[in-house]
Formats: sequence, structure tokens, C-alpha cells
Amino acid sequence: MMDNEKRISLTQTAYEKYKSEYDYLTKTARAEVAAKIGEAKSYGDLSENSEYDAAREEQGRIESRIAEIEAILKNHVIIDESAISTDEVNMGSYVKVFDVDFNEEAVYQIVGSAEADPLANKISNESPVGKALVGSKVGDEVKVEAPGGIVKLVVREISNAEFK
Repeated sequence: MMDNEKRISLTQTAYEKYKSEYDYLTKTARAEVAAKIGEAKSYGDLSENSEYDAAREEQGRIESRIAEIEAILKNHVIIDESAISTDEVNMGSYVKVFDVDFNEEAVYQIVGSAEADPLANKISNESPVGKALVGSKVGDEVKVEAPGGIVKLVVREISNAEFK
């Protein structure tokens, strides 16, 4: 690994998802798009062949995604969720917080940026909320600068596994 490449933290689940997608793209999708290109070539004149153009664009997207996943898999480090301390919020931690202003509870998992999915409550350790939560303990109030103003969150619970 070169000095300018940073390690990409992944949970085991995310690693398996990337590996599965990589296997599909390299073993199945590549062959399918090659067949589409071959078929489109058989139609003759490539200069006005929309099927050929579409297949080549699809091939470009597939190859780009393969390169992206290869970089992730080459530079990944697995977060050992079972070894995560529940004393303070770390990478991989599940954290239950109370939003003071909205008077509601939320649960987040702190993950690496490659795995972040805010709709699934997986937030990056590099995001404003993630940065504020990492290192905090149960009972701590963290303040996060957001576009709408300061958000105050109180850490209620920390776990190394999903809350039931």
C-alpha cells in the first residue's frame, strides 16, 4: 500500500457485500456485456449503432465499479465488532442517542466512509455527527454543527452489536 492510500474500515458484512458484488461483476456482468457488444457488432455499421454504444457505456460503468471495489478491497481493514469496547463510541459501535431539540431517540452505527448509509443509520466516522460521537461515553452531551444550527445529542447507550 502506498503512503497516500488510506485504510478503509469495513464491517465484516460490508466486506462480504463488496466481495459478492466484485465476484458478480467480474464473473457474470463482464461476460454479459461482452456478449451484448458482440451481438451489437453483428448489426453492422458501428457509427450509427445505438445498441453498440449502450453496451460500451455499460461496459465502462462496470469496469469503473470494478476498479472502485478493487481499491476498497485492496485497502480495507475489518472492524472486529466483537472486540469493540462499550465504554466509549468507536468505529463499529452502535450508539443510542437522544436528540435534545427534537426530543427523540436515534440509533446509529459508526462505520467507515465506504460503508456509510445514512438511510440505514450507518454514519461515517468522518461525518460531523460521527466525528462528534467517536470517543464519547454514556451520558455525554455532544454538539454537532449542522446547516440548521447546533444539534445536541446525549449518548444513552453504546453497544458492539445491534440493539434489540
